[in-house]
Formats: sequence, structure tokens, C-alpha cells
Amino acid sequence: MRRKAGRFWLIIACLSCFAGAVGLIMHALSSTIIFFMTPAQIHAHPPSMHQTIRLGGMVVAGSLHNQPTQDGTPDASFEVTDGQAALRVSYHGILPDLFREGQSVVALGYYQPSGYFLASEVLAKHDETYMPKEVADALQKTGKWDPRFGPPPDAASWNRMTAPAKNSTTLKNTP
Repeated sequence: MRRKAGRFWLIIACLSCFAGAVGLIMHALSSTIIFFMTPAQIHAHPPSMHQTIRLGGMVVAGSLHNQPTQDGTPDASFEVTDGQAALRVSYHGILPDLFREGQSVVALGYYQPSGYFLASEVLAKHDETYMPKEVADALQKTGKWDPRFGPPPDAASWNRMTAPAKNSTTLKNTP
């Protein structure tokens, strides 16, 4: 009987150690996970301003505004839409060479309580047929695009699908 009780407590101790290790790993990974969100998802459930997220969608045609700053690096602001909502993005830096209005984009950064997205990195597509998987999935989920019926909608149709963002003013000297 003592042997069985000893084995039982040994198994309990091993399982406790394993559960503790899994808990520590999950806690460590939770701070490095970056979620992908669309403008409609951000408007529906705004993330905290300290949570890094990837914003994906299409750049609204005519929404790009560049302003030079004192240090010579431009401040860019543009709107990203998923066809249901648009969100103003502010970026301090040089945009990628392939960045275009009406094309898909993924921006890494933080949602600000004032209603805009502060991007620390902007990723653009690499050719005319490419669209990031997350953006394509979001467009399919909202019913704005089905790949069986051809390429994604052109830039002009995005302007008709969504209303302008609430905060469409150009941001100056945003850090």
C-alpha cells in the first residue's frame, strides 16, 4: 500500500511541475503574440493601447498624405479599409517602394484611444497579384471579395464601399 501511495504522489508532483512549466511558457509567449485585425474588428472591439497588433486591409485611394518633418523623415498618414470600416494610420518613416493607394497593406503598431493607428512598420505587397493571407481571409469573411470570381476589387471601388474614418484629419509630428 505504501508503494502505491508513493507512486501516486510522485505522479502528482511530476504533473504539477509539468503544469507549472506549461504555464510559464504560455505566460512568456503571451507577451510576444501579435494579433491580426481589420479596421472593422478594431472598431467593434478596440484593443488596449499597449497591445501590438497587425492591421491589414486596402489603402483607400486618395487618402495618402505625406508631410516633411524637422528631422527630414516624412510623416505619412493614410486610411486602411476592409470594405466595412476605415481606420486612419499614422506612420513616421519612409514608406516601402511598393506602397500604393488601392493596394493591400499590413501595418504593425498600436491603436490609439483617439481613434487612429500608430504604425511602427508598414509592409506592402510585392507584386500586382499578391495579397497577404490575413487580408484575403478578412475580405472573404466580410463578403467583399471571393477569389473564385477574379482578383480583388480595384481602388476606386473601395472608396464607394466605406465611409471616411471618424478622425480623418492629418496628424502632425506624431511620434
